[in-house]
Amino acid sequence: MTSLEVTLMFVKIGIVLLGLLVTVPIMLFVERRGSALIQNRLGPNRMGPFGLFQAACDVIKFIFKEDRAPGHVNKFYYTIAPWIAVIPAFMTFAVIPFAGSLTIDGTETHFQIANLDVGVLYCFSVASLGVYGIIMAGWSSNNKYSLLGALRSSAQMISYELTLGLSIIGLMMVFQSVKLGDIAAAQGETLMQLGPVSIPKWGVFIQPVGFILFLVSMFAETNRLPFDLPEGESELIAGYHLEYGSMRFALFMMAEFVNMAVASGLITTLFFGGWQLLPGFATLVHLIQGMGLLQNDGLVLVLFQGMSFVIKLAFWMWFFVWVRWTLPRFRFDQLMNFGWKVLFPLGLINIFVTGILIYKGVL
Repeated sequence: MTSLEVTLMFVKIGIVLLGLLVTVPIMLFVERRGSALIQNRLGPNRMGPFGLFQAACDVIKFIFKEDRAPGHVNKFYYTIAPWIAVIPAFMTFAVIPFAGSLTIDGTETHFQIANLDVGVLYCFSVASLGVYGIIMAGWSSNNKYSLLGALRSSAQMISYELTLGLSIIGLMMVFQSVKLGDIAAAQGETLMQLGPVSIPKWGVFIQPVGFILFLVSMFAETNRLPFDLPEGESELIAGYHLEYGSMRFALFMMAEFVNMAVASGLITTLFFGGWQLLPGFATLVHLIQGMGLLQNDGLVLVLFQGMSFVIKLAFWMWFFVWVRWTLPRFRFDQLMNFGWKVLFPLGLINIFVTGILIYKGVL
């Protein structure tokens, strides 16, 4: 690799890491203010204008709070469990493209850390490692409520991972690729023209059932309401992280928010065009390129592609919050029945129907 390629690689890693780390305090604020908005109350409003500094105060509190392990825990597994939960969450985002490609000094740069040929498989395989951190946390805490939460999480994540995998098979059959960069690029084509309106070839239009299955499964995989059974307060107090406090608890919280960002990034990339420009952005790109403000016209396009990706991702992050404070929690038997008796058969039927449509030349 040339020095330019090495520099660009570190720049991309820095952008992703900084973006994910900044996401955590932002989502802390959005969760609180969003829930207050939905429940017709104020929420945090004392620290800074509109309570904007509340999340920063929470971070400072977690950093300086006493970090003491209870005497009855298995200290080795108790200590490493939060790290095993949070590290795969960061690793998964490495293959998600957040903009198109840019040529600099004859070198084509793809705006994703790793442009793997098996990007989708990498996402699912690495993301599935996070459950080990939850299982370790529940078992090593030596607490029956923590153990029950860990058992629920393992059963829930294994069950819904099957539906999650089935939901994107139809998409891969249509686009004939498992590279996330190729899938995002292919969605820039036009699916159909309805008068002056062109319908893009986004995954949600060619695989609507797959999108619904993927979205529901992602709620289960991220342990978010209405599928937050592993940490159900009403029966498990706090679930698998009951015995955790200070920065160890903060790492579990960070893992949840980063997993939400990864889920939102995957939904955006697979079903909503990824970095493809939002309506109206193409006009702005041409306008700015015509003004000649930047020497490299491709840089203007990449900036707006990145902006489009971030806006789509932010919408789905808000959608997670919206659903949390709107829908009630499932019972555990309802959760498992819904996964095995409804979603799993639907996933199989969707693959079968997609195969028929491809054979008939419809897709």
